[in-house]
Amino acid sequence: MARGEPSAAERIAIFAATSGHSGVDRILVNLIEQWAAWGLRIDLLQVRRHGPRLEPVPEGVRCIDLGCSHVNSALPALVRYLRRERPSALLSDKDRVNRIAILARMLSGSNTRLAVRLGTTVSVNLASRGHIERWLQRASIRTLYPLADRLIVPSVGVATDLVEQFGVARARIQVVQSPIVSARLEHRAQAPIAHPWLAAGEPPAILGVGELGARKDFATLLRAFALVRAERPCRLLILGRGRQRERLLALAAELGVAEAVDLPGFVANPYPYMRQAAVFALSSRWEGLGIVLVEALACGTPAVSTDCPSGPREILGPCCPRALVPVGDHQALARAIGETLTHPPAPSALRARAQAFSVSASARGYLAALGMS
Repeated sequence: MARGEPSAAERIAIFAATSGHSGVDRILVNLIEQWAAWGLRIDLLQVRRHGPRLEPVPEGVRCIDLGCSHVNSALPALVRYLRRERPSALLSDKDRVNRIAILARMLSGSNTRLAVRLGTTVSVNLASRGHIERWLQRASIRTLYPLADRLIVPSVGVATDLVEQFGVARARIQVVQSPIVSARLEHRAQAPIAHPWLAAGEPPAILGVGELGARKDFATLLRAFALVRAERPCRLLILGRGRQRERLLALAAELGVAEAVDLPGFVANPYPYMRQAAVFALSSRWEGLGIVLVEALACGTPAVSTDCPSGPREILGPCCPRALVPVGDHQALARAIGETLTHPPAPSALRARAQAFSVSASARGYLAALGMS
């Protein structure tokens, strides 16, 4: 274990309720695996039918079922856990989970250090939510979050949003780069891939990855692709599942590019797709960081993105500033894709940029935020 890391006698608890296939899942799994490799003891506190999922479970990690089916009913079980186990630190992620973690720490009387994480630009995310949800999250950030020891965010943009829109003291916020790039990612990127569009000699493939929902705005990517397709042979693959699948397929047909668009659904290992794609495209309306951008760069694949709040500028600005376009502007996105296909940056430069988001460096940053280094 490296100097400055905590003793293996200390225990870290992680409380989250994720989909099992989200960016947050990848972040938490990477953290857990790195900490376990350093010999730390970790308790993953689980709500039934929710992730993150560890396959296999590393040595030193306990998966503890809290015996509840919903985050809102987890409070009593979490209070009992904190009183019984008294871990050195507790990390939680996402607002509903964070609220329960803060209340549980307070009710338990535990001196466990608590860090809560928010991974998205909150004010933009709330703009599309109902009145009650907007009020509840604003109230929790203003009144409950100051009771946590630290608020962790993945980008300066998210931190600025919390300060300017919610009045959070900047001193309470710690920006920690997300744990994304690892030897495992590089190994998984070398796995064989069967999709015929990614075979040698085929037209260049443009790739998008994410939930087929409003936030990712794949409709803008489809419209951009139609413009690029009118100028040169190419194809579009979008990996992910969601409610807008049929709507996106209908739009592809309306644009006359249905035969060049494929939506294969969720893919557990998207990295070979990233490695083989000619361009990775992110069309989001908002993000917290944009994990998939870093993953694409780590695979040596050039990326273009909307300059959405927050994260893409922090990722691509140092290496590919011309790859950023206004949100919702399909014409600008088409130009960026076309220019990148014509003049792709060196893969070595992209991989070098991705190393700023290494798992080991991030895991140490999270330990510092938890007061354990």
